[in-house]
Amino acid sequence: MEVKRVVVTGLGAITPLGNTVTDYWNALINGVSGAAPTVRFDASKFKTQFACEVKGFKVEDYFDRKEGRKLDPYSQYGLAAAQQAYLDSGLEKEKINLDRCGVIWGSGIGGLETFQNEVSGFAKGDGTPRFNPFFIPKMIADICAGHISIQYSFRGPNFTTCSACASSTNALIDSFNYIRLGIADVFITGGSEAAVNESGVGGFNAMHALSVRNDSPQTASRPFDKDRDGFVLGEGAGCLILEELEHALKRGAKIYAEVVGGGMTADAHHITAPHPEGLGALNVMKNALTDANMNADEIDYINVHGTSTPLGDIAESKAILGVFGENAYKLNISSTKSMTGHLLGAAGAIEAMACILAVKNDIVPPTINHFTDDPALDNKLNFTFHKAQKRIVRAALSNTFGFGGHNASVIVKKFQGK
Repeated sequence: MEVKRVVVTGLGAITPLGNTVTDYWNALINGVSGAAPTVRFDASKFKTQFACEVKGFKVEDYFDRKEGRKLDPYSQYGLAAAQQAYLDSGLEKEKINLDRCGVIWGSGIGGLETFQNEVSGFAKGDGTPRFNPFFIPKMIADICAGHISIQYSFRGPNFTTCSACASSTNALIDSFNYIRLGIADVFITGGSEAAVNESGVGGFNAMHALSVRNDSPQTASRPFDKDRDGFVLGEGAGCLILEELEHALKRGAKIYAEVVGGGMTADAHHITAPHPEGLGALNVMKNALTDANMNADEIDYINVHGTSTPLGDIAESKAILGVFGENAYKLNISSTKSMTGHLLGAAGAIEAMACILAVKNDIVPPTINHFTDDPALDNKLNFTFHKAQKRIVRAALSNTFGFGGHNASVIVKKFQGK
């Protein structure tokens, strides 16, 4: 069957680097780190005492205080990013078929802070169950998608994808597929996460997953550096408006880029460690290229998963060489997690956005915090260390890999017209 073409017509961002798309992008291309000592709670007794927190976010800018109290931070961030993206797109719900508009949202955890606070309050009490009536609606991972659909009266498909750190890339791919198959015209998609709290940091510390470079938070996220010691926890949300091409053209929408392919695989190897040869990562990039009907030499930039973990960075670089061969040396590769930290289920959304803006602006954001080459890596690859690089970016690929062996990759390219 002939499939529809899908374009990006709106963007929204709440990130550790800024609470608008413009601020986020400017910080990325200028190599700004979002890491700092943790302020949300007293982290002095934790192994990791810093994070990439959202800064300057004001609930009252988006909700009245009464409504804001009914939302976990992960939903607050998601709704705020969705509002930005919806306004950016120029959509008007009075002029579109709301039965053909949907919401697919990604979150790896959902309302962790709500869960932590409610259970902690119960444990400190006298055993009498006194729970907030909004405990469950604030905590469940699907609720942000529900809130967004209610806000914009979108009555089409509505659900949440949960695949750890691949969640929002899976949401984007599902939205892309529903549109190109003709099931819907518009999707609000992306993801949000808010795990910078005692439970989130304590849990990841117990796994030895986080950097413990407390003396230098801004340089702690070191993808592809010999001395990397784990990821830096981040939080926030990214939102994209995906739209069927003819639908977008008919209403005169601006178009950032075209979504052309996606891939999804499993490592089927280990609950947290990647396949040592990057097999799942290799297969997911191949699948994305096949889905897009593209050759390896048509990709100019890869925004890698690149979390700054000892095993993960090596496995991903092996996979890139396995897929792209000699073309790998012509690519720009960068890990924007070196600046944003790792937004878990929201990572795919803000990193796909980085790819879209790289394609639109012909500039590749850098990988910062590189000090020492790792002999376990092929250091002839262009990891875009230190500074952004200008180049024509015809197409970009975004990788996200999650605990449980979940892998998802999406490809965007310049919109060339009909």
